[in-house]
Amino acid sequence: MTVFTPSDPAFVADPYPAYAVLREGPRVQYDEATDKWLVSRHADVDALLRDRRLGRSYLHVATHAEMGRPEEPPEHAPFWHVIRNGMLDVEPPEHTRLRRLVSRAFTPRTVERMRVTVQRVTDQLVDEALERGTFDLLSVVAEPLPVTVIAEMLGVPETDRHLLRPWSADICGMYELDPSEETAQTAVRACEEFGAYLVALSRQRRARPQDDLITALTQVEELTEDELVGTCVLLLNAGHEATVNVTGNGWWSLFRNPGELARLREDPSLLPTAVEELMRWDTPLQMFERWVLEEVELGGTVVPRGAELGLLFGSANRDAAVFADPARLDVARDPNPHVSFGAGVHFCLGAALARLELVTSFGTVLRRMPRLELVEEPQWKAGYVIRGLQSLHVRA
Repeated sequence: MTVFTPSDPAFVADPYPAYAVLREGPRVQYDEATDKWLVSRHADVDALLRDRRLGRSYLHVATHAEMGRPEEPPEHAPFWHVIRNGMLDVEPPEHTRLRRLVSRAFTPRTVERMRVTVQRVTDQLVDEALERGTFDLLSVVAEPLPVTVIAEMLGVPETDRHLLRPWSADICGMYELDPSEETAQTAVRACEEFGAYLVALSRQRRARPQDDLITALTQVEELTEDELVGTCVLLLNAGHEATVNVTGNGWWSLFRNPGELARLREDPSLLPTAVEELMRWDTPLQMFERWVLEEVELGGTVVPRGAELGLLFGSANRDAAVFADPARLDVARDPNPHVSFGAGVHFCLGAALARLELVTSFGTVLRRMPRLELVEEPQWKAGYVIRGLQSLHVRA
């Protein structure tokens, strides 16, 4: 188990050799350092994502004490209040009810209507990048695109949009392994500030409706104000964190595989399969955690109730039992049953919108910056669970 060292920058930079070692071992392995039972094979990860003996939360069936877990610090309560009023960290039947209400905003027709907006925003960002010549692809293109799109969907005024990315980054810090108390307090403040902002904005929309998602959510009688806030926070976080990292990690992957980059430039029709492959080859969400609500057995190993599974998406996406030559980037790979969007009841609600944004972003940059090149080798952020680059400096 010493191969799994997520606090080591070298591991974060390239966890895939360690995953190969894990896949050669037992199907589930306990890691004392993180107190996680690690699952590394694709078949097991895919099956467990659908297994109702597991949950993103256990509070619908047991108390902390009953699960053998410590009570949460009371000073963290504002964070959990916001998060547990969204759908990510709750289970059916509450999850089913919330997802049904919110999914109306992500129908295929609704997402298709966003195509013009996504292209318009992308072109504006690329215009700015071309004016600079040399720029950070992350801060100039990758980050603003999904934030702007989700902000326009929600109805956040343009003058306030600069607040969204910092709030989201601060909140997502709590999803890393063993976050520090400083990280926790930062996340609490972000939840308090973002929550208060959304309450004020939703009340404005309730009084003066507009054509946006917040207005639509205020008109759903079954949705409480707290649930509206939790839902909007989730849509922002989930709606852009992964997309930003797929873009950054994806371009870094293409620069490291110049033959595949040239292939994509020569044949833009490969963009849809290329986006799926970039999500597989260098996965933005490396681990997705699940609580064991009823003991499960894998390969003769019993995992007890109250334990926490670490489902290793990055490892599952490199499993040779499913992907031929998994260490090779292949922009035409098809089929490509990666697990980057999850599976089961928690499958990513915004997957279609994310795919639209990614295909548009990569396609526009490839078309309008045909000689795009790397200026310097990037460095990885410290985070392991949500894994991305600090920056990606390029020249158009």
